[in-house]
Amino acid sequence: MLLKSALTRAALASATTAAVGRTTSVVLTGSTRLVPSTTTAVKRLQRSHAASTAAANGAADDVVAELNASSLVETLTDSPKPKPTIEGLAFGTKFSDHMLTADWTHTTGWAAPEIRPLENFSMHPASCVLHYAVECFEGMKAYRGDDGATRLFRPDLNARRFQRSASRISLPAFDEDAFVQLITRLVAVDRDWVPEGEGRSLYLRPTMIATQAALGVAPTTEARMFCIASPVGPYYAKGFAPVTLLADPTYTRAWPGGVGFTKCGGNYAATLMPMNEATTKHGCEQVMWLYGEEELVTEVGTMNLLMHWINEQGVEELITAPLDDMILDGVTRRSTLDLARNWGEFDVREAYFSMPQLLRALDEGRVKEIFGVGTAATVSPVGGIVYKGEKYEIPLARGNIGHVGDRIKDELFDIQYGRKQHEWAVVVPEQ
Repeated sequence: MLLKSALTRAALASATTAAVGRTTSVVLTGSTRLVPSTTTAVKRLQRSHAASTAAANGAADDVVAELNASSLVETLTDSPKPKPTIEGLAFGTKFSDHMLTADWTHTTGWAAPEIRPLENFSMHPASCVLHYAVECFEGMKAYRGDDGATRLFRPDLNARRFQRSASRISLPAFDEDAFVQLITRLVAVDRDWVPEGEGRSLYLRPTMIATQAALGVAPTTEARMFCIASPVGPYYAKGFAPVTLLADPTYTRAWPGGVGFTKCGGNYAATLMPMNEATTKHGCEQVMWLYGEEELVTEVGTMNLLMHWINEQGVEELITAPLDDMILDGVTRRSTLDLARNWGEFDVREAYFSMPQLLRALDEGRVKEIFGVGTAATVSPVGGIVYKGEKYEIPLARGNIGHVGDRIKDELFDIQYGRKQHEWAVVVPEQ
């Protein structure tokens, strides 16, 4: 028998928000964090989107409902699935018992969100997402700490980026604080699916899709937000071993004025063929994405790329591409820069560098290490780069990783697994 309950504000008291000026305090058991209040901006975005879609469809500009965590309805399974063995498990192939869903229409706004048993969707074949790729997603993780507590890592940043991605492709706005509360609750419900051990986690995939059945190219009038969860180990089968990159200027991941700064599905679909060529023809694990005649180094695979080097002015620095239309505002990227700046041991700079500059620095022995960072892989050291048929070796001071990448990985894990108390780690309340 399915267990059904409509959660009230009292039931969510352990994960509620209270507005204080322009700051919101999100209070969770064992943890309090402060994030910028976005309610006013969200309402403005919702009214704007509702007006544009209503105008496009000849409807009136009605008041629409916000995403509301206190309206959450839970329907829990009475047949929990067995937990998989994480050792050797391919990333993102097994899923937890439940999922989160919330539907939206331009006339009524957000319906009551639901947590329910994981199941397939039924969708009209004319749904916009199937024809015009009107969808975006996020990547988050829940970690089982050494103390047994479950933690999320900077979920407010995921909510903010999810909002930006949705806005860029005319999907509806939502209350970011409510989003964080709902994700937190889903993790609490499926807490038993969070695996133990460093490098292991419950990967969370919030997604929003356009569900309107219409073949015209226009902002959708119907959408669905959902989140599924998958227990995972290291992203790469060989763990945190160094990867080799193919730097091929033939292919471009993103460009000015585009959607490279978002997590829209089309960004990733277009990388599949180049990545397949990198592995099958060149023996590389990932692609280093270059842009323009200058061959600017932008990202690597699905991660942000950082380089620790002595620059052309003789200054030691950690450098990564700046946030613009082409670069994703990665949560791990931002956290890496925050940690490195706090060390105060070398300069930290957000600026482009080119492939010729990188090759010259390698030739002159000025490159200390290169690594990618992202939620899925955390830190991925780079051991080599294949460019125009030649392989260039990248220094790895500690055998399979460099000093900075190793230190970043250790500090992030200390926070994520609760060994170090930090405001970035949000403790998930017990049920």
